[in-house]
Amino acid sequence: MKWLLALAAVCALTVSAADISGTWKGTAEGPMGKIERTFVFKVDGNKVTGETTSDVMGKSAIENGTIDGDTVTFDITVNAQGSDIKVHYTGKISTDDIKFHVEVPGQDYKTDYTAHRVS
Repeated sequence: MKWLLALAAVCALTVSAADISGTWKGTAEGPMGKIERTFVFKVDGNKVTGETTSDVMGKSAIENGTIDGDTVTFDITVNAQGSDIKVHYTGKISTDDIKFHVEVPGQDYKTDYTAHRVS
């Protein structure tokens, strides 16, 4: 019986991945002004897939997506003036928003913004 209680206590302490499945919208400051971006996340265990669309850069697939507790990370590839650019996202998840830190590896571009759950 003691081992059963110990197992229950360990399971209660285990952090489960947040469920961000669905649609989220946010606005970021880009080099040419505000960029509105919509994310459609699909979560399977700790794997995150889906797509994202911006009014400036168009549609991109979510790549290398993982979720660990309340942190989500993924990459997207955008095409800017004929060049593919990898963009890395790290997000801190709360109930109805994700606070993103966005970077372009190897470049100085960094920004922070918040996306809100739509559905």
